[in-house]
Amino acid sequence: MLCLRSGLSQAFALVALFTLVSTLVLFAAAQPAPDGDESLDRVLVYSRTAGFRHASIGPGIKALVAMGKSHGFAVDASEVPEVFESDNLARYDVVVFLNTTQDVLGPSEEKAFEGWLRAGGGYVGIHAASDTEYDWPFYGKMMGAWFSGHPRVQSADINVVDRKHPSTLHLPEKWTRTDEWYNFRAFPEGVRVLAYLDTDSYEGSTMKGKHPASWCHQIDRGRAFYTVGGHTKESFSEPDFLGHILGAIWWAAGNDGVPPVASKKTPSPGGARGETH
Repeated sequence: MLCLRSGLSQAFALVALFTLVSTLVLFAAAQPAPDGDESLDRVLVYSRTAGFRHASIGPGIKALVAMGKSHGFAVDASEVPEVFESDNLARYDVVVFLNTTQDVLGPSEEKAFEGWLRAGGGYVGIHAASDTEYDWPFYGKMMGAWFSGHPRVQSADINVVDRKHPSTLHLPEKWTRTDEWYNFRAFPEGVRVLAYLDTDSYEGSTMKGKHPASWCHQIDRGRAFYTVGGHTKESFSEPDFLGHILGAIWWAAGNDGVPPVASKKTPSPGGARGETH
């Protein structure tokens, strides 16, 4: 009888152990992929202008190149439309439109860029990127809203309403900074608004009480992000603004976790045609 009880106890113990192991395996399978699976290898910064040219473009390129070097990803800067050929675009995780203005791509480049983005590419628009490609419907959909004018450069409060996005994790709920605050033709529909301008904190808003400052959304398998800041040269020496851009690029590359800290990883060699750095 003693041996029988001992055998039953061992059997129950094995069943319990098997059940526990099975539960742990199923739990692990249900968890999201670890941050180690997230990556960012190469970014294209495009700053071609056919209208007003911002003095902050040069400092912006330098800041983004330095950001890439310190965070382990390569940054190519160009103003040549031919970099938007399909084979070349395939090299990049993200394309940044840095203060582009007016018509900056031809029909073949537009087609290649749209295909690349819909297939999983990432777009980050900075400031005057919303003053670009008014006759290209896809660009308007990707951007979310087009520029309609602006008041003078001045300080304003930004209410960061979504602090779970990689571009806003580090920001305070009320972010005060000086820039040129664009008005938009319409409120961006179907997007995730990350921050709003406090329209009582500065003069010149035409979107009183509901003035978006930064937003993002999915387009098929791709991602698009926009921020209104970046007019001033000083923007690209502000740690919080640079962190905002780093998080935007990281998210646009398909990553939802915390952006990488500065590392010693060496970016891969190579460059874009017509590089400006």
